[in-house]
Amino acid sequence: MDPLTQLLDGPRARGACTLHTVMSPPWAIEVRDRAALTLVVVTSGRARVTSPHGEADLGPGDVALMRGPDPYTVSDGAGRTPAITILPGQRCVSAEGEDVCLTMQHGIGSWGNDPDGEDTMIVGAYEDDSEVGRLALAALPPMAVLANGRVDPALVDLLTREITSGRVAQASLNDRLLDSLLVMAVRAWLEEDCDRCPSWLYGQSDPVVAHALDLLHDRVAEPWTLDTLARACAVSRATLAARFQRAVGTPPMTYLRTWRLTLAADLLTADPGLSLEAVAARVGYGSAFAFSTAFRRHTGVSPSGYRSRPRVEAVPS
Repeated sequence: MDPLTQLLDGPRARGACTLHTVMSPPWAIEVRDRAALTLVVVTSGRARVTSPHGEADLGPGDVALMRGPDPYTVSDGAGRTPAITILPGQRCVSAEGEDVCLTMQHGIGSWGNDPDGEDTMIVGAYEDDSEVGRLALAALPPMAVLANGRVDPALVDLLTREITSGRVAQASLNDRLLDSLLVMAVRAWLEEDCDRCPSWLYGQSDPVVAHALDLLHDRVAEPWTLDTLARACAVSRATLAARFQRAVGTPPMTYLRTWRLTLAADLLTADPGLSLEAVAARVGYGSAFAFSTAFRRHTGVSPSGYRSRPRVEAVPS
């Protein structure tokens, strides 16, 4: 499986918070939920997203991807003081500290300060990083904005209808539709903003390096050395090392180590019941001890510590 496919295969929402938000100006919401990733699609009117990493004005069809855990504000315009704060667990409180989750509900799946508000959005929050996948989180910037037309409006319309339908199996279908919408948005961002793409995407432009990457990703548990990888690519060690460094920005074996530990981080959170021995074997380490040593050196925490850490703390790349 190539890395881009693996990245886009990552999202797997489990009971994600999906809402049809309906607001009338003036309004501002401060989001401090520490969700791993939130997707906001404006369906009518306007919204302004402000975070420590930038700000953007959104119109109908525009999409914002907000990577946690940093807080951000969504409002109808600049200079608004938030009247509502979203806390972890999607708890909503007023500026006075009053819980307003129920008082601002308007039927199934709709929430806001006015059921007939002119500013409407679809909001989907992946609360835990295991639901998104380490690769997607590592690939995305803290804030990414996509213009109208970059995601299929038919999918947005379908998700909007399902969120407010109350039909059987609604939560399951909402999760799958949200996953599809996120995959479409991430793919569009990667195509649109190549300058900030992960280094492994650049390697696809060199056929030798692309083949080496495919081998490393498809057979990650194999005991690769620079010699065996070069032979598999039908080039010399020196040729492979030079072309790989030029295309990807790191030596092949360094890249392999980082890739293995990236996959391991995903496995640790996606399947908490998986033993360290099983994780080690899946990513090419001969023992749990060798894996734990490498993981701690790479991340600063042990595998068990990483599993039990507060959510959305990323593995250093």
